[in-house]
Formats: sequence, structure tokens, C-alpha cells
Amino acid sequence: MDKASLLKKIQQRDWFYNFTLPDGQSTQSYLPDEARAVHDTRLQMMQSCLNDFYGTAPENITAIDLACHQGYFSHHLIATGHHHVTGIDARQEHIDDASLICEAMGHQNIQLQQRDVFSLSPETDGQFDTVLMLGLLYHLENPVGALRVAKSLCKQVCLVETQVGPHISGQLDWGHYEFVKPMMGSFTVIDESHEVHGPEMSTLGICLAPSTETLIWIMRKIGFSRVELLTPPKGAYEQIRFGKRVMVAGYI
Repeated sequence: MDKASLLKKIQQRDWFYNFTLPDGQSTQSYLPDEARAVHDTRLQMMQSCLNDFYGTAPENITAIDLACHQGYFSHHLIATGHHHVTGIDARQEHIDDASLICEAMGHQNIQLQQRDVFSLSPETDGQFDTVLMLGLLYHLENPVGALRVAKSLCKQVCLVETQVGPHISGQLDWGHYEFVKPMMGSFTVIDESHEVHGPEMSTLGICLAPSTETLIWIMRKIGFSRVELLTPPKGAYEQIRFGKRVMVAGYI
């Protein structure tokens, strides 16, 4: 397909993201205006963190984008200096969409695969300087296991962005009233079982969203040497501005 026909095909439908195409036009998004701002805030926070860590001209830096969706953040990683990006998503339709955008952008150093995050391992897939896990964790029924996978794939920095729930702490009787354990955190259970066919929903239906404190504690516990809660930029999307969603960086 020639480039003009490809761009026309892309513009004939709505997308989850507003992609800026090579001809300068932007795709239309099916998200309401007030919700699309979450992408801008995620992007600003991601770029600020990675620029601070790698500098503004990184060389030979690789990344894996877990739950890459239509490839929006994968493309921005390439545009801002990453040498190669692997995009993983559980839904084939997202991989197909991301491939179409790749073709339009001319990005040949993005590899896209329809995979479950739990099928990944450093032994079979290698390790990556940057690991992205944006908007995935709170759609999973095993978020701790997913964080372990992300950590195992990571050579330098892992960015996790997630919806968070309320925090619970204190002491809990652990088998006997005289034997107590401190509660290190909590998860909020959300039911998406009637929405598993939705393109942005869980594939299994049972979702566990950690509290902010829980996420940070777990990332430290599984082996990240340093974990930081990133500061939202001025004018951030309201959920991130008010701590209902967070982005956390874990460093090897």
C-alpha cells in the first residue's frame, strides 16, 4: 500500500490515541476530551524521567512496552532516542493497529508481538534497558507476579503507571491474637468480568489495584534498588494530579 493510501486508511477510523502522522495530521480519538489528557500526562512524566536518567541523547538503549496497546508510547520512545522497542500486547487487534501505525511512521525498529506478559522471561526474551508498564497493572489478577516479570526483564529502569486504591496499614492477628504481623499494604478488588471484550479492559475480569504505598513496598521487596514516586507536571490529568493514579520508577 502506498503512503497516501495508508494514511487515508488510518484517518477513516477513530483511534484510542491522537497520533501525529507524517503528513502533519492527527488521528481522531474515540475517548472523550477530558479523558485524553491522561496520555499527555503519562508521556510528559515518562519523558521527563527517562531524560533525567539517560540524558537527552541516549545511544543503543532498548525498551519493552508491556501492554503497548496501539503503540503510542513505543513510538515516542523511538522518537526520543531509544534504539529498539519491543511492544507486547495480549490483544491481536492492538498489535494489528500498532503495526499499521508503525508502517505509516516508517519505524522499522519496533518489534510487535501478541503475547501475555506472564509468557515473558529474560531467558527467552532477553533484558531491556527500559521497561514500560503503563495502564496495565490494575487490570490484572496477579499484579505482584507481573511486577516480578517486569523486574526480571529490566536492566536499568522500569516505569509503572497504575490506578491506585486506598491504603490500609496497622497490625493484623496472624494465626493467634498474640502473634501479629504488620500490614504492608492493600489491594482494591475491581470486577471487570462483564467487560473482558472491551479493548481497554482486563482479559480475565478480576482486577487488583494496589495502594501507592503498597506498590512502592512491593517494588522494593522484589529487588529494585531504588523506587521513586514521580511528581506530576503542572496541569496534569486530574487523576494523576490528585493521586488516584500514580507513576513510579524502579531502578536496578
